[in-house]
This record gives sequence, structure tokens and C-alpha cells, in this order.
Amino acid sequence: MDISRIQFAFVVTFHIIFPSFTIGLAAWLAVLEWRHQATGNPVYRKLFDFWVKIFGVSFGMGVVSGIVMAFQFGTNWSVLSERTGPIQGPLLGYESFTAFILEATFLGVVLLGRHKVSPRAFLASCVLVALGTTLSSFWIMANNSWMQVPVGYAIDASGRIVPNDWQAIIGGHVFLTRWIHMLLAAYLTTATVVAATGAWYTLKGIHKTTARAMLIWGMGLMAVFTPIQMGFGHLAGEIIRTHQPGKFAAVEGRWESGPRAPLVVVAWPDNKAEKNSFEITIPVLGSIVDSGNPDSYQRGIKDVPADERAPFLVPFYGFRIMVGLSVLMLFIGWYGSWHNYRKSIEGSRWFLGLTAIAFPMGWIAVLAGWYTAEVGRQPWVVTGLLRTSDAVTPSLTLNHALTSLTLYVVVYLVIYSFGLRYIWNLFKKGPANDAPNVPEVV
Repeated sequence: MDISRIQFAFVVTFHIIFPSFTIGLAAWLAVLEWRHQATGNPVYRKLFDFWVKIFGVSFGMGVVSGIVMAFQFGTNWSVLSERTGPIQGPLLGYESFTAFILEATFLGVVLLGRHKVSPRAFLASCVLVALGTTLSSFWIMANNSWMQVPVGYAIDASGRIVPNDWQAIIGGHVFLTRWIHMLLAAYLTTATVVAATGAWYTLKGIHKTTARAMLIWGMGLMAVFTPIQMGFGHLAGEIIRTHQPGKFAAVEGRWESGPRAPLVVVAWPDNKAEKNSFEITIPVLGSIVDSGNPDSYQRGIKDVPADERAPFLVPFYGFRIMVGLSVLMLFIGWYGSWHNYRKSIEGSRWFLGLTAIAFPMGWIAVLAGWYTAEVGRQPWVVTGLLRTSDAVTPSLTLNHALTSLTLYVVVYLVIYSFGLRYIWNLFKKGPANDAPNVPEVV
């Protein structure tokens, strides 16, 4: 079971890197094409032609890793597939019937068809590819949210979990909140990469016009989306508090229940003694952050049965990494946009350096949040209905699991090292050289 969990974590980590980038990038490409057709400004075309190559490679790698990930439901987690197939099967199928059809049909037009279709048809293709990536996230998050907080189900005579209310499954507030939270995370990942690329080119003194446009767009999107993301993050936390008390207690690092709970900033747990052997706390702030009421009662880990407690360290520190990076995104977005308003962004080299090294920040935040959600769900694979230990394939041996894990690691390292190296070469080459007297992007 542990090897199968490590294998799934390894594969999903590689996979989520790409859709968390391409979802936002597809939307931005559609906006760039719209602005180019509306204004005729060649900078938008240069940006589109540069980022569409990176999108194409990233999209292909994301599709391949996503297909491979699905195999494991049958090989390593057959009990999960058997018990929850009536719900998870249709949700994954709907992704193919909607998202993949749009992407497969119109991606070729976006990559190769600019001179073969009309400008309106080309723009429509860009929009439909962006819609396809968004729909893909819709169905995947519907599936994952149902596993986190199962709703709209019944258990038949054979023990299978079957749907009895699809509207609750794909229209409930739990799913919609988590989906928007993930969608904003993807947009912020793209915005961070775009801003970091512009900052890097500006520091090197190359591609000046397109670099400035990347900075303006990236920082502006970060300034707008980050506070909205924080709001939906708080709503997602309320869902955890209500439906997954074990995960919430681990995220908060709180052992004891009671009112006027402190906010645990840093801690190291002693599971045997059921306390933190080391911690830094802020009195009362925990109750205020969690409910807005300093006298509110907060549940601790001890209130959760020992066999239903989530692991402590990954949810606790994963959440703090995610929140800390969100604050840094907010600073870059707001401070950078203020500098841009004052027309002084190119002169602040320390800020450009900070923005450039923030290149992987969005991915790290996404992975930290994803690990918090998935590890914090343990020991359940479907909360309250199916334990992880009961979901693994009964006939799977340790040798089988180790062999498949080793093959995944070797193949991924070989294939994706080439893909990432190719993307890196595209970044080094950059957009086409700026033409003289090109107007700035506004």
C-alpha cells in the first residue's frame, strides 16, 4: 500500500505541474490573440507566438502523464475502482467527452492553422482550447472533491457506492469552492511564470518591449487574482473544518480542544505524548482566524479517534508553505504594479531579481496545497466510506509495486528531462526580436 501511494504521489506530482500551468496559459493565449486582432499591436502577436510553443510542449507532456496516471486505478487501486466506479467512471468519462474533444479538435488549429483559417476562426479555436482545459479541471476537481467530501451517493446491495444525486456531486458548494480555488491557483501559476520571465529578460536587457509586456500582465494578474484566491482559500478551510476534522486539526497543529485557541505558527509533534514537543504560538488568534470569534470553540487532534487521524507534518507545513507563497505573490503583484504605475519598474533591480527567482513559486504552492489535501485525507481514500488500506488491489505484491514504481521513475526522468530541456531552450531563445517603434502594451 505504501509503495502504491508513493507511486501515485510521484506520478500525480509530475502530472499536476503541467495542467496547473497550461490551464492559465491557454486562457492567456486566447486573450493575447483577441488583443492582437482588436488593436493590431504586434507585441501581442510576438507574445502569442512565443508562449504557444511552450504551451504545446507542456500540454503534450501533461496529457501523457495524465493518461498514465489513470492506469493506476486498475493496477494498484482496483478495489477503489470497483467500489466507486459508478461515480468516478462517469466523471472521468465526461472529461474525455467534453474537455479532450475540444482540446484534440482545436489544438491543431491553434498550433498550425493561423494561415489556414480566418482570424475569427483562429480566435474561436483559441477560446475553445482554453474552455477545454477549464472543463478538464472541472471534471477532475469534481472527482477529487467527491472523494474528499462524498455527497449524492447510496450504497447498493453489493457494497458499491452509486450516484443518486448528480446535481449534488457536480453542483455542490464543496466542489465549486474547491474548483474555483484550483482554477485561480492555475491562473496564478501562469501569471508568476510570465512575470518572472519578463523580469529575467529585463535584467538581461533583451526583448525589452515583450519583457515589459510580460511584467505588466503577470504582475497585474497576480495583483487581482491573489486576494480573490485567499478568499476562496478561507472558504476551502471552512469546508475542511466542517467535513474533515482530522485534516483540519493536523493543518492547525492543535492537540487540545477548547475556546480562545492559539494559532500555531511552527511546531513539531510528539505523537506518543499527544502534544507538540516544540511550538511557537500566538494566543487566541487561532479562534479568530478559523471563525472570526475569539471565544469560538476549536477541535483538537485528541477529539479525533486515533485510527482516523491524519499525518501531522505534511498538512501542517504544506498549508503554511502555500499561504506564505500566496503572501509573496500578493507583494510582487501589488508592489510591482505600483512601481509600474510610477514608470520605475526597470530601475528596481532587486525587485526584478526577486520576481525572476519566483519563477517556480506557483508550482510549489500548488504542490503544497495538493499534498495538504491528499495526505490530510488519510487514512481515507474516500472520506468516511473507504479506507486507503482497503482500496489497494488485493493481489498486488510488494515486488509488483516496486517494479512499476521503478519503471515509472526511470521512464519519467528520461522522457521529461528531454521535454523540460526543450522548454528551457525556448525560454533562453525568447520571443522574436523587437521591431523598431513598436507601441507598448497597455
